[in-house]
Amino acid sequence: MVGNTGLPLGRLTRRRTSGPGAALPDFGLPRLGQRRHVVASRVLTVLAALLVLFGLLAPDDLSSFSAAALVRVPVEGLVIGAFLLVLPPRPRRVAAVLAGLGLGLLTLVKALDTGFYATLEKPFDPIYDWSFFHAGVEFLAGQIGDAATIAALVGAGLLAVAVMVLMVLAMLRLSRVAAGRRTAATRVVAVLTVVWIVSSVFGVELAPGQPVAAQSAAALAYGDLRQVGADLRDQRPFGEVAADDAFRTTPGAQLLNGLRGKNVVLTFVESYGRIALDDPVIGAKIGPTLDAGTAELRAAGIGAKSAFLSSSTFGGGSWLAHSTVQSGMWTDNQQRYNDLLASDRLTLGGAFQRAGWRTVWDVPAHTKDWPEGQKFYHPDAYYDARSIGYHGPGYAYATMPDQFSLSMLQRKELANTAKQPVMAEVDLVSSHAPWSPRPWLVDWNQVGDGSIFNPQPAAGEAPESVWKDPEKIREAYRDATDYSLKTVISFVKQYGDENTVLVFLGDHQPPVVTPQGAVHDVPITIVAKDPKVLDRIAGWGWQDGLHPGAQAPIWKMDSFRDRFLNGFAR
Repeated sequence: MVGNTGLPLGRLTRRRTSGPGAALPDFGLPRLGQRRHVVASRVLTVLAALLVLFGLLAPDDLSSFSAAALVRVPVEGLVIGAFLLVLPPRPRRVAAVLAGLGLGLLTLVKALDTGFYATLEKPFDPIYDWSFFHAGVEFLAGQIGDAATIAALVGAGLLAVAVMVLMVLAMLRLSRVAAGRRTAATRVVAVLTVVWIVSSVFGVELAPGQPVAAQSAAALAYGDLRQVGADLRDQRPFGEVAADDAFRTTPGAQLLNGLRGKNVVLTFVESYGRIALDDPVIGAKIGPTLDAGTAELRAAGIGAKSAFLSSSTFGGGSWLAHSTVQSGMWTDNQQRYNDLLASDRLTLGGAFQRAGWRTVWDVPAHTKDWPEGQKFYHPDAYYDARSIGYHGPGYAYATMPDQFSLSMLQRKELANTAKQPVMAEVDLVSSHAPWSPRPWLVDWNQVGDGSIFNPQPAAGEAPESVWKDPEKIREAYRDATDYSLKTVISFVKQYGDENTVLVFLGDHQPPVVTPQGAVHDVPITIVAKDPKVLDRIAGWGWQDGLHPGAQAPIWKMDSFRDRFLNGFAR
C-alpha cells in the first residue's frame, strides 16, 4: 500500500494519468543513475582485479613482457583470496590493507628491476644499489636541468605513492566483493586452484617460459629476501679478503722494476665494451679505427698487445670497475666499494707510489669533493673538473672533451722530465651516455685552456633528439667511442716516447645499446715504444695490436692487478 490511496504499488506503476503525453510514474523502475552506479561499480571491480593481477604477474624484465605473461593463474592470488574468505570483517580489512601494501611494494620493486635490467643487466639490489640513483639523478640533471629533474623526481614519487594507494584500495574492494558473494568467490578460488595444480603437475605453458601455474611474485620476493641476507653476510668476508694481500708488505724496491723510469698512464675509456667490436654496425667503424691506429703506431715504432677483461659491472657503475682494476678485488656493488675504500688494500697506484713514482688522478667527471677516494688512493696530485683548468664548454654529461684531459696531463705532469716518473689514472668521459653532442679532435698545440672547443657542442645534435630513435642512439655511441679511441691513439702518436707506457681499457659495456644477456667483457690494450715492456708480457698470450680478436684471452677484471705487478716486478 502506498500513502492514503489504498492502491497496491503494482497498480500504481501500471496506471497512467489522463491526457496526451502523460508521464509514466517511475515508482519501482530502474533509474538511469542506478544503472550507471551498477556499471561503474562493476568496472571498478574489474579494474581492481586487473591491477592486482598485473602486480602479481607482470615480469620484472622487459624482455619477458607478453600477453601470455599476464593471463596466467598466480598461486599468490589464490592463497590471498582463500585467506580473506575465511576471515571475519575487521581482520579481513586489515589483511587486505597489508596484502595491498605488500603487492604495491612488489610492483615498485619490479619497476626498479625492469629499469636495472634494461641498463645494468641485473635486478635492483635493495641493499647496495641506491648509489645508482644518485648517479642517475646527476646524469638526468646534466641532460634536462635541475628544475626538470626535480619535477621528474616529484612525479616519480607521486606515482609510487599512487601505486601503493591504488593497490590497497583494489585489495579492499576485491575482498569486500568476495565477502558479499562468498559462495561464488569460493567456487572461483577452488576451480582456479585445481587448474593451477593440474597445470603445475603437467607443466602446461601458454608460451615458452610462461607456465599457467604462476608463482613469479613469490619467487621474486623470496629471491630479494635471500639477496638481502647474502648482502649482509658478504660484508665480513669481503673485508677479510681485502686484508689478505700478497703484496701488502712488499718493499718498493721489489715492485715494478720492469717499468723503472717510465711514465705509466692507466686510461679508462668510458663504456668501451666488447659490443664496440662485435656489433656489426658499431664494429664496422670501431674496428677499422683500431686497425688503422695499430698501423700508424707501428710505423712510429710503437707496439701494442690487447685482450679482454670481464668487468665487475655492466652498463654503469664505472667506479666499481676502476676500483676492481686498481685493487685486485671483485668490487661489484656499492657496499663492497665502501668497504674497500675504508681498507688499506694496496692498489696499483699505491704500488707505483711505494716504488717511487709520482701518482696523479685525472678525473674530469668529478665535480664535487671526494675525500674518501683521495684518502684511499692518496694520489700526489688530483685534478677534477674544478681544478683541471678547463675553460671550454660541456658536452651533455661530459664536462670536457677527452683531448683536453690528456693534453692537461701531458703539459702539467708528463712533460716535466725533472720530476720523478709519473703513474696516472685518467678517466675519460666523452664516450659516456648520452653520446651527443660529441667533440672532435683539434691540433694538440692549440688545445690551450679549452676555449677552442667552444663552437663544438652547438654543431652537434641535442641528446633529446638522438634518444627518440634507437638507431640514432647506437650511432651516437659508436661515434662517441670512435672519438675517444682516436683521441687516445693520437695522444700516443703525439707524445709517446721510449719512456711512455699506456694501458687503456673499457670500464663496462654501454647501457641501452648492449642487448640483454651479453657478456661483461671490455677490451684492454698495453701500448709501449720500448719493446722490452711488451716482451715482459709475452707469456700472457695477448694479441698484437690495438684490436683484440674473437680468440683473445679473457681475464677476470680483478686478476689484472696481481698479473701486472708480477709481470713487471723484475
